[in-house]
Amino acid sequence: MLITPLQLEHEPLIFSESIPPRTLDYAPDVIQTGVMPVTGRADLLIENRGHREQVADIRLRAAYKGDFELLCARCVEPVPTPLSGNFDLIFRPQAADAEAGERAITLDETEIGYYEESGLSLEDVVREQVLLSLPTRTLCKEDCKGLCPRCGQNLNLQACSCDTTSDPRWNALAGLASTIESR
Repeated sequence: MLITPLQLEHEPLIFSESIPPRTLDYAPDVIQTGVMPVTGRADLLIENRGHREQVADIRLRAAYKGDFELLCARCVEPVPTPLSGNFDLIFRPQAADAEAGERAITLDETEIGYYEESGLSLEDVVREQVLLSLPTRTLCKEDCKGLCPRCGQNLNLQACSCDTTSDPRWNALAGLASTIESR
């Protein structure tokens, strides 16, 4: 869905969209598994910049909710993860601040996004908000054993037959723990 200032000139745009599964591209380890409803409102904010200069900002307030699969950080198995969120963002035409050179901005302006001349893509905004709401690390379970570093076997499913002797390069550190605790 493309939102343009022309659509918002006379009244706000109230929307209710459903983004089908796997429609939006996320990171390779993030898959949208169900329909994601997005509901909200877009308003036009006219910013006066001196004599006869106006900028058409778009304020976008919306909520989303969807089911995703994220990969476990240890065993790389898919983990069902429900995500939901709300956002209230302001977007300005990209050309409004495109003048060359340096320019001071206010603290409020650091929170402003930009949209292309053709308009603001709701899908792009939702994709960004979903990516920002992802957990930093996902585990299938707290005591996930992960993968064997030698053969790649998922240790949650079965033990592997790899030699479990320690790497001789670690032998120099073997007694370090007991010396630290005895001091």
